[in-house]
Amino acid sequence: MTDTQIDFLYLSEPDMIRAGVTDMAACVDTMTDMLALFAAGDYRMAGTENNSHGAQIYFPAEATFPGMPTDGPDRRFMAMPAYLGGDYQMAGCKWYGSNVENKQRGLPRSILMFTLNDKDTGAPLAIMSANLLSAYRTGAIPGVGARYLAREDARVVGIVGPGPMNRTSLESFLAVRPGIDTVKVAGRGQASVDTFIAWAQERFPQITTITQVADMEAAVRDSDIVSVAVPSESGSEHYPHIADEWVKPGAFICCSAHLALDESLTLRSRHVADARRIYEAWAEELPAPAHETVGIWGMHLVDRVRDGRMTPEQFEDIGEIIQGKTPGRQHEDEVFIYSVGGMPVEDVAWATQVYRNAVRDGIGTKLNLWETPALA
Repeated sequence: MTDTQIDFLYLSEPDMIRAGVTDMAACVDTMTDMLALFAAGDYRMAGTENNSHGAQIYFPAEATFPGMPTDGPDRRFMAMPAYLGGDYQMAGCKWYGSNVENKQRGLPRSILMFTLNDKDTGAPLAIMSANLLSAYRTGAIPGVGARYLAREDARVVGIVGPGPMNRTSLESFLAVRPGIDTVKVAGRGQASVDTFIAWAQERFPQITTITQVADMEAAVRDSDIVSVAVPSESGSEHYPHIADEWVKPGAFICCSAHLALDESLTLRSRHVADARRIYEAWAEELPAPAHETVGIWGMHLVDRVRDGRMTPEQFEDIGEIIQGKTPGRQHEDEVFIYSVGGMPVEDVAWATQVYRNAVRDGIGTKLNLWETPALA
């Protein structure tokens, strides 16, 4: 091979599965490592402050040129670049298009690809299918929270919103709390509840009880772990709400979407984010109060710190807990509210691990970019 030759690996979705993209236990370990690196600052993302989620293409409400797409639910294209240090030393970018109407064609709402690049030359190392990559790295972040914040004897999980997000979240909870034996599911549509329960029964035969419950209250009451993934309109009056009296001592509440809480529950809980500085960066781009525009719980915490209702120290970061700078669970009755947002640096971490597995096991198709570049 010449010094200028560049080959890269193409990994289809079946290749990604063979290379371990759905290995949730390994993904939780990788995300634990990544969040510690993130808290230490050994990363870069887009923007001058290195904390941007990426760059997004928006479309107009009405077409201004022939053939131009128009706005609609989840109608966008987005690029999400990042670099991660530590044992990864990789750069990469997730690119995706999203359109809710894809469902009518039997396609996922979003179709994602990921490019992994050499950090020095920028040469591509791999181009890979990224729907499962993204789903598993997203679901693993709740598992990291449960590892450090949920009670070790956790048995009962309440699922609010039985969609893909909570599928991978449940997988990650089982990876770190194998004693879970009961799952309660609340959802808006019967079909989605039925699909989730059928999937969970097949995927986790060790769970003795998987039942549908009427609403969020029933899902929350008596649950050791609660996972809320219910999108809603902007404005706290629309956000799914959890009452203080529903929450048992020692509960771990994970929210991957919008959330509102009784003030008394907010005051008696500890509040931990997957990456505090991301919410702070997002809030800089939004009118105050930020939580009224973006309903992720971490945005509410930014608002509380800014207006003095919470000290900065009360807005905790899971990476600092992983590093040992802040204690995790200190007694059995502590209640934790854990906010999950998502970052492209997570994709880089899991893509690197899956790529290394593929190289080790001879998985994928090697493609040639050039022997020597036509322009150099």
